[in-house]
Formats: sequence, structure tokens, C-alpha cells
Amino acid sequence: MKKPPKALLQRLRLVVLDVDGTMTDGRLYYGKEGEMMKAFDVRDGHALRLLVTSGSVRVAVLTGRRADLVERRCRELSIAPVVGSSREKGPALEKICAQLAIPLADTAYMGDDVNDLPALRIAGLSCAPVDAAPEVLREVSWISKQPAGRGAVRDLCQLILAARVGWPPPDEPPTSPA
Repeated sequence: MKKPPKALLQRLRLVVLDVDGTMTDGRLYYGKEGEMMKAFDVRDGHALRLLVTSGSVRVAVLTGRRADLVERRCRELSIAPVVGSSREKGPALEKICAQLAIPLADTAYMGDDVNDLPALRIAGLSCAPVDAAPEVLREVSWISKQPAGRGAVRDLCQLILAARVGWPPPDEPPTSPA
């Protein structure tokens, strides 16, 4: 699959991510006391932080499940908004874009399953991890070479940053002495 046009990557102002099967590998772990756990990739998180700080791109999360666990991780990465319990992802993506005053055409969405298709169909750049559902892989405009929860998000961030500021991004400018 071809890389998206550089002009589109440079125009992007918002990246919206699904969680289970995109930011995570989609597996849910339950402890003996019923507590739920998810695994997030540290390098995906680092790339998201670079996308925001070096690439000046906003990041939001849209998940069909309750977002309690996700909100903690997103707070660590300064990701907002975090929209949980969203079964209708197309209208939810439209609402996020309206709230942030960013056009859908300037938005990338990454998802992995059929419930993500309504959002993927309206985003300016539709993306998926390599191990997404076949129905999703047939429709998206860009597929990461990496699997969900194991580098797919970083792959997307690198793609965008390479077009905007280069990869790896330049070092942050030194701070002036106080």
C-alpha cells in the first residue's frame, strides 16, 4: 500500500485512535478480584508525545468500552478528549472534530474492527494496524506494517512526523537560562 500524499500528512491537525485492537493488542486481562488490565506499548506512547510536541498535532481517543483504564494512560500522554462507551463512532468522530474545531478532512483515524468503519469512512486519512479485521483492511487508505498494541500507532506517528518535521524529529530547542 502506498504512503499517503505528503500534502495530506502535512495538513493533518488531529489523530483519533481506537483503543482495543489499535493502542492495545485487543486482549483483556482479568485479575482474580475482577480487575481489568490492558497493555500499552511504551514506544507508541513516546511517538504520540512526539507527534503532539514536535508535530503540533492533537490526539484524541475514541473507544467503544468504558474508558476508565484508558483515561489514566491518556492523562500520562496529555491526550484529550477521551471518549468512551461510544458505539456509534462516525457521529462520535464528527462530535470530537466539532468540539476541537478541526475539519474531518484534517483528521486521521486509526481503528481495527467493523465498528470503526463509520469513523474510518469519514476521516481525511483512514488507517489500521496490519492485523485489523479484513473488512477494515479492504477499506482503509493506509495500513501500518505493525500489529495493534505493538507499534502500529508509532508507525502512524512516524509517518506523519516524517512529512511534517522529519523522523526522528529535531531535538527540542534548548531552554534559555532562567
